Amino acid sequence: MSASLLRRGLELLEEPGRGKAPPPGLPGERNGLRAADAARRRKRATELGRNGATVKGRVVKSAVEEYHKKKAVNHLRENLQYMLKGRLVANRAVTEKVLAQNRGRKAKDQPPKKAAKKKPEGTVFTEEDFRKFEREYFGVP
Repeated sequence: MSASLLRRGLELLEEPGRGKAPPPGLPGERNGLRAADAARRRKRATELGRNGATVKGRVVKSAVEEYHKKKAVNHLRENLQYMLKGRLVANRAVTEKVLAQNRGRKAKDQPPKKAAKKKPEGTVFTEEDFRKFEREYFGVP
């Protein structure tokens, strides 16, 4: 414990009026203010101490009322009615946007990238075009 803390503790335990003499050079008005502040503090401390043991002003509470007040309430029915009341379904693009904003920004929080579906490579040429090419190139009738 430091010396300053010990000194402060001893000052708090001193009897009022037995403190150190004020340092020379301070005006007398200041001492009067200190005394008034100390008296005010003492008065407030006694008022606070008085309230602890008294029953005056205390309201007796019913244990049953306290139990009902703190008892857990099931709000499922009201919540379901509220949710089912408005059958408006948001646009898919809007919901995706909201979900993206609430998702973290790190790579581990991002959903896996969906691979683009590869379309089976079809031909632009028809069967008739192949026969025509075959005739022209190979000379087959």
